[in-house]
Amino acid sequence: MKATPRHNSDGIALIMVMCAIVVLSILAAAFAYSIKVETRLAQNADSEEQLLWLGTSGVQRACWILSQHPPGEPYDSLNQKWAGGSGSLAESNSVLSSVSLDNYPVGDGTVSIKIIDLERKVNINTAIYPANSQMILQALTLMGVDASDISVVSDSILDWIDSDDLPRVAGAESDYYQGLPLPYYAKNAPIDDLSELLLVKGVTPEMYWGSNATNHTPSVFQHKLGLGTAPGQAPDYPFGLVEIFTPFSSGKINVNTADANVLQMIPGVDAAMADAIVKQRAGPDGMDGTEDDTPFRDPGQLSGFGIQNTSGCDTRSSTFEVHVTAQLGDYKREYVAILARTSGTALQVVSFYWK
Repeated sequence: MKATPRHNSDGIALIMVMCAIVVLSILAAAFAYSIKVETRLAQNADSEEQLLWLGTSGVQRACWILSQHPPGEPYDSLNQKWAGGSGSLAESNSVLSSVSLDNYPVGDGTVSIKIIDLERKVNINTAIYPANSQMILQALTLMGVDASDISVVSDSILDWIDSDDLPRVAGAESDYYQGLPLPYYAKNAPIDDLSELLLVKGVTPEMYWGSNATNHTPSVFQHKLGLGTAPGQAPDYPFGLVEIFTPFSSGKINVNTADANVLQMIPGVDAAMADAIVKQRAGPDGMDGTEDDTPFRDPGQLSGFGIQNTSGCDTRSSTFEVHVTAQLGDYKREYVAILARTSGTALQVVSFYWK
């Protein structure tokens, strides 16, 4: 009797076993990867919660710092602790003397705070009031915007803010925006986020960001002569709308914190007067934010510079933008809050979000 060879069936069995091993290995690897992903997601979720807690803590710390206003200083200035200054004389003997805004420990993480008062800028939403009707024109003129564009931008911004749907002479309402390739409607309400200006007819990124629109650093020999730009050449504005305007503030300008460009938004103030104001408040060393600063205690002191109408000026700030950088190990998150002084030293968190 002849025996039947079994090597064929043995080979098939071996292949099947190897295939099974490969499949099981793939399933095991997938399972292990899934566990790793789930673990990482759980860690991320825990880190996000802790970062949020750190961000909230940072905002509360900012509220506390702002509430510790130095006695005998009826003003807010750049040399005070909240603004990142070296600290005023009154603060050197207060609880703020040892306060740091950078990398202070909270739990397992660290928090850094930057506080910016919004009264150092002009509230763009007040432009619709007759008394402030020229302020956008003034800002665009200071920036060196071409004369042919000024009225278009100014009228269009006002049309964006006002509640009606009637365009100004050079402005634009919903009819214009609906005709764009990606149509949208004019807001016809106050601006909530200044970046809305990038939606307004005539406003370009260069106009909005100014010299920060690109990474190009202008040469010291580049000077805006107001003669326009060559065909195809992007305008080179020394500063942008974002450095002049804010959608949140009391509507007054703090002459202790506003820069020279913003100070020129005050009626009757020219470049020479603005520079003189900054020089006087900066003290002997000529630098804002140092111990020898001599801030204005009252807007009435501006009369010494020939400024008669100080109704739009102040030496106190009531609205603040707080940037909190929370770090937990390798995780980092930036949060932004808007704070408003309600009465005395009390502050209210108006908004809070992460970037």
